[in-house]
Amino acid sequence: MELSGSVKRQRRVVVFDYGFGNVRSAERALARAGADVEITRDFETAMNADGLLVPGVGAFAACMKGLTEARGDWIVDRRLAGGRPVMGICVGMQILFARGIEHGVESEGLAEWPGSVEPLQADIVPHMGWNTVEAPAGSELFAGLDADARFYFVHSYAVHDWTLQTANPAMAQPRVTWSTHGKPFVAAVENGVLWATQFHPEKSGDAGAQLLTNWIGTL
Repeated sequence: MELSGSVKRQRRVVVFDYGFGNVRSAERALARAGADVEITRDFETAMNADGLLVPGVGAFAACMKGLTEARGDWIVDRRLAGGRPVMGICVGMQILFARGIEHGVESEGLAEWPGSVEPLQADIVPHMGWNTVEAPAGSELFAGLDADARFYFVHSYAVHDWTLQTANPAMAQPRVTWSTHGKPFVAAVENGVLWATQFHPEKSGDAGAQLLTNWIGTL
């Protein structure tokens, strides 16, 4: 419930702590963007927050194992089913897809989106450093950002093909943002209440701060 006048309730965001992510960096960045932030893996707290941030660093399979052991897979699914916002970052984005393929080994993801996370097709791997993105028209995530805004990436795997399309033409299509390192790859997705970035907004300076502010503003 919003307060009267111009004063609004501070949004509560949980950074889900399942052992695979830069949770302190995410906490500081979200707090600077105006959120009331808590780092926890507590089930009820994560379920009831205005927004849930799922970070991720390391291997796809290991992150999925840690998330499942912390019941994070169930939390993400139940929040989305109830229209509660979730945002994934880096491997926290990758595990939202159906599968990850690392060193020839295929692991199941959360399958919120179809598609495979596969090795980057580039001469230099990992993709480490600053890069631009191509955001679609009408993006809420990148609102207020210049087309040449740069974001910080650290990854060796990515999704190169986006296949999901909403069957009902009356429903909004997912907004997919692309970047290029060797071959184009999915850099961010806005799909209803489920948003995600391959890059690290918490390490992306003013551009990342604006992006997190945009997300918090939708909660």
